[in-house]
Amino acid sequence: MKKILSIVLLSSAVCASAQLSFAAKANVLIPTSSASWQNLKTATSTAFTESGKNIIGFNAGLSMKVNLPTAFYVMPEIYYTNFSNEVTVSNDISAQKTTIKAKTSRIDIPVLLGYNLLGNTLSAYVGPVASFNLAKDENYDSFSQKVNAKEFSVGYQIGVQSEISKLILSAKYEGAFSSDQRKFINTVAGSSQEINYDNRSSVFMLGLGYKF
Repeated sequence: MKKILSIVLLSSAVCASAQLSFAAKANVLIPTSSASWQNLKTATSTAFTESGKNIIGFNAGLSMKVNLPTAFYVMPEIYYTNFSNEVTVSNDISAQKTTIKAKTSRIDIPVLLGYNLLGNTLSAYVGPVASFNLAKDENYDSFSQKVNAKEFSVGYQIGVQSEISKLILSAKYEGAFSSDQRKFINTVAGSSQEINYDNRSSVFMLGLGYKF
């Protein structure tokens, strides 16, 4: 009983000494991964593989920083995230050019462990990020997305941030542990054209935040 009481008192003391701060944050997302778009060979089309074009995206959300009694801190966050990759293909029936996009729209929840290198002036952090996919089926001319991205995935983040009064400047890298795989089918009668998308996404983020 004494041990339990001691643990409770110690936990209470840690929580009491911890300092909380909240911030609104937004980031510019620069995709750095090389996607694979593959057009499977059919009777009327030639097989090809392309990397497509990365489209710069953004995210915005809220952050809570829990300063521990040491130089460490815990920083859970939540963001709405949006970015994409696109490729232009020829319809195997009409030869019409169509741009297909693999859109990433999701809720990201990073839980980061940080260390204050120079107090609040400069700190570094690392941790996992859970992502919940919001993207739905998309149609591009006669191409229809038949296989969506995974509903849930896990990645990681590593970065640095600097707090200047109420402003927060940050730079971080996010990687994924699994691939985003999708399938786009040409729905025109007589076509058997299939475009496969495969990408283990990674992004570099530059961010600005405001503490309140």
